[in-house]
Amino acid sequence: MKKILVFSAVSLLIMPVVIAVACLLRGDPRGNHATFEEIPLDHAVLPPESAMTLAQIRLDSGEVSTLLVVDKSEETILAVDLFDIGVPHNSDVFEVASHVDSSAIITAYRDKFLHQQYSIAQLLPAGGIFDRHIATGTNFSGHAKEANSRGVFNFPKFGPATPARTTVVRRPGVLLDYEVELCVRFDRDIRSVEDFDAAQKGFFLCADFTNRAILTRLVDPDNYNSGSGFSDSKSGRDFYPTGPFIVIPNDWKEFISSERMTTVVNGAARQDARGGEMILDFRQLAMRVLDHTQHPDQFLYKNSKVPLVIDRAIPRGAALMSGTSEGVIFMPPTNCDILAGAWSAIINGQIGSREAIVSAVKERFIRSEMDSGHFLQVGDVIEHQSSSMGDIRIKVVPLRTMDEAK
Repeated sequence: MKKILVFSAVSLLIMPVVIAVACLLRGDPRGNHATFEEIPLDHAVLPPESAMTLAQIRLDSGEVSTLLVVDKSEETILAVDLFDIGVPHNSDVFEVASHVDSSAIITAYRDKFLHQQYSIAQLLPAGGIFDRHIATGTNFSGHAKEANSRGVFNFPKFGPATPARTTVVRRPGVLLDYEVELCVRFDRDIRSVEDFDAAQKGFFLCADFTNRAILTRLVDPDNYNSGSGFSDSKSGRDFYPTGPFIVIPNDWKEFISSERMTTVVNGAARQDARGGEMILDFRQLAMRVLDHTQHPDQFLYKNSKVPLVIDRAIPRGAALMSGTSEGVIFMPPTNCDILAGAWSAIINGQIGSREAIVSAVKERFIRSEMDSGHFLQVGDVIEHQSSSMGDIRIKVVPLRTMDEAK
């Protein structure tokens, strides 16, 4: 008995030292390392012979006009208002081909007398008006490794698309993280591989913000497919900014394979990848989603079970997201967090409860990351860029009203 008491006393003295050493050795990581291409990103609008690049704008009358994008500068575009060549106002972007043929599009693209200048800030979100989307997790090998994920998974994401020039609110208690992604939406409901192959596909740049505090608390690391934590941490009315352009390519596989997307935060490069690095391409992702329609009400959101999609189809207007590449801020808890959290549970008499120890480790990690300032802060500027789908610029702003807190 005496030996046990001595051992316990020594442990009480030694453990804080062990924790202190672990904390000193952990360093001060600011995020995961990413690989970057040596050549700077080249922004271009694809010629109409290979793809239609479209945008939409709301007129003073309230009507929506569809634009054929010809060129882009930092904050403006040159474009043709397709109403001038027969596309009615309030048309869906996929209806362009039904009103004018490809030769008329090419002629308009080349006719400088039809070109007008527009501000990118005027353009409507390329993500459209749908507010329920299909998100994808760890579909790039580098991000799968940094997230300790064993495979690709999907989950529902809720919230409207916001425009290419926008803000995201940093709420109290949030560990705000960024992701850049490629997104696609379709001209029809997708119920089969035949529907996917036949559909017109509109690709656009998109962003996916995450509250890593919520995700850390709710995630089931042994079953990502449960969706636990993902929908809650990635949904919100300002968590889904989208680019200014919708690109409808002639050859979607070739387009996605070469399309490049990057993230820059306050001028520092964070992410850099091409669509060809996706583990599952969009066709494979769509088939995976449809396979999940056989298992409704599988995903958790706001303490309720919800299906990945409704009516066993990827609905027209919903976005299918690619997942992101390596270089996000989130890193798993360090040895310091694990030891300190476990020690906190022990001294609080919770040594017999695995759940209590895991919860203590998570809360220690969240407090540590909150104090470190590693995650996005008020005033930060996030820029997501792409080869030919335009760019997104987001400023982090403080919570100002109770309405924003909802």
